[in-house]
Amino acid sequence: TNFLDQTQEKGLTMAVFGLVFSKLAMLVIAPDPLPFCRDTPAEIKEYMKIIAIFYYPVLYYPLLVCGTLQRKTGYVFGALLSFSHFGVLVWQKFDCPKTPEIYKFYALLASLPQLACLAYLCVQFILLFVKGPKTDEVRKDINMDVNIHVSFPAQAGGVGVCCFSGDISCKSFISHHHHHHHVLPSDKNVFTAVYVCGAENTPCCNLTWFQTALLLVVMVVPTLHIVRAGIDENIAFLLLGFGIVLSDNRMEVVKIVTFYTWLLEVCYLCAMTLSCLVSLIMLMRSMVLHRSNLKGLYKGDIYNIYNSQKTISPSKPGIVCWMGLTGYQAAIVCFGMAIQTVVFFICFLFLVFLIIIPIFHGRNIIVFEIAGKAWPAWVTLTLVTVLQHVTAKFAFIKKEAGTRDLNHRESLFLLTYLLFLINTLVGVIVAIWRMVITALYNIIHLGRIDVSLLHRTAESYDPAYRYYTHFLKVEVSQSHPVVKAFCGLLLDMMIEGGRAGQKIRDAEEGIQENRPSKATSSRRIRSRWQLLYTLVNNPSLLGSRKHFQTLQTSESILNGTPKISSKKGSKKEAPEPDQSTETATNQDKTD
Repeated sequence: TNFLDQTQEKGLTMAVFGLVFSKLAMLVIAPDPLPFCRDTPAEIKEYMKIIAIFYYPVLYYPLLVCGTLQRKTGYVFGALLSFSHFGVLVWQKFDCPKTPEIYKFYALLASLPQLACLAYLCVQFILLFVKGPKTDEVRKDINMDVNIHVSFPAQAGGVGVCCFSGDISCKSFISHHHHHHHVLPSDKNVFTAVYVCGAENTPCCNLTWFQTALLLVVMVVPTLHIVRAGIDENIAFLLLGFGIVLSDNRMEVVKIVTFYTWLLEVCYLCAMTLSCLVSLIMLMRSMVLHRSNLKGLYKGDIYNIYNSQKTISPSKPGIVCWMGLTGYQAAIVCFGMAIQTVVFFICFLFLVFLIIIPIFHGRNIIVFEIAGKAWPAWVTLTLVTVLQHVTAKFAFIKKEAGTRDLNHRESLFLLTYLLFLINTLVGVIVAIWRMVITALYNIIHLGRIDVSLLHRTAESYDPAYRYYTHFLKVEVSQSHPVVKAFCGLLLDMMIEGGRAGQKIRDAEEGIQENRPSKATSSRRIRSRWQLLYTLVNNPSLLGSRKHFQTLQTSESILNGTPKISSKKGSKKEAPEPDQSTETATNQDKTD
């Protein structure tokens, strides 16, 4: 399975990742972690959960393999496996819809995403079987057992070697990339990392959104229902023990407490709904920013992501972060939703019980009483703030000949001294407000890994953002559209003698029957020269060039841009134009 291959069906990968994550979400509170073990003893339950974490990915891995084989036999086996899993799951839920978990229908509700993913797999495998694999025509002319390694004048960190196996659709590859290979990526050209983000991160985030919301509901709402149903006249004596007297009539006390309990439920559901909406909006904004980050890195705009000079090439931390980013993002979204729900719930409680209800009932107006007693301070602070703004606009700024300058400097200095203590009190309020705004901003963006919650100079201490930046290094270095187009052209040259090569050239120019004309050949040559120019001048591709390590010094390399300041560097770079010219000449001869 190659997640960097844009020719594979991404919907299948999305569904399989969704299945695995749904199982993990249910595994947290499941009484029996493994389906073939009933009445699991408490002393070994944690060990069984660890085994289940590896069991379910292995269980659903054949579905992923059947989708990536790109053969009709694989689609048949995938359809059979999907129908088998779907039938077993439906039979289990109809046979036993209620479970002894925190809520009797929790297992049934939590299995809905699994049923949806399995149903999608069933339909998708059937459609793929009917359409047939996209690479059948090309595979007839390509040796399936030979890997073609294309080495271009750029080999550093393993990026300079592009490996094409028979499993990749060469025709789709060339036709998809050729028309955009000589320009900087446009909106239609940013595909691979967006596919990876959409194939794994997006469904996992959506399922995290659903599973977390479901878990938050079933853990709290049924409990509130039970509490509200158990309220009787004894609640009046309980409140009296704490010195709280709501009414002399005990039945009225029961109604008041029941109403307050219902308000708690409403506040909690409102907080959870707001948290879900915020998470969904943040997910959409994250996808937009992710696309923008990829476009910037493809163009070589590294400082838009990193605060220091970086080389876009794979590394050990980058590989680790690339493998784990999907799981990290799912966990961070889950944790962020829980924190947001708690904070929003507290805010709704404050709004309802300290502001709205006291206004309607005219009692227990504690907030208004405190604000009323402190009205001289509020009025003074407000008047002083307004005074400073008014004097700054009309008295201390003068405009002459279209320019602005200070005026009445003596009065300005005197007023600054007189208002020093008042401004200190205003500063206390500003500090509190700053803390509230910062906390709310960080809580709202807690589920996003593409935005650092720390300052630009300290963003490396944000573990989630650091994982994301390392992920981008691997993604951009291995999936740059210009490099892929270049490797596709070299592959075209190597297999040009066969019928597959002719089909690839036809797909490259959009021609089905007529042979390329002279104008078409000239356009192809011009496009390839533009591709060569992009390969040489794009800073994000510098780390993939063969001479990069020999020139990588503190003086000669700055953020992916070479500086030829020494004779040695000049000598090392001198042969490169010849190599580029030679490559372009070979392409012209081929045409």
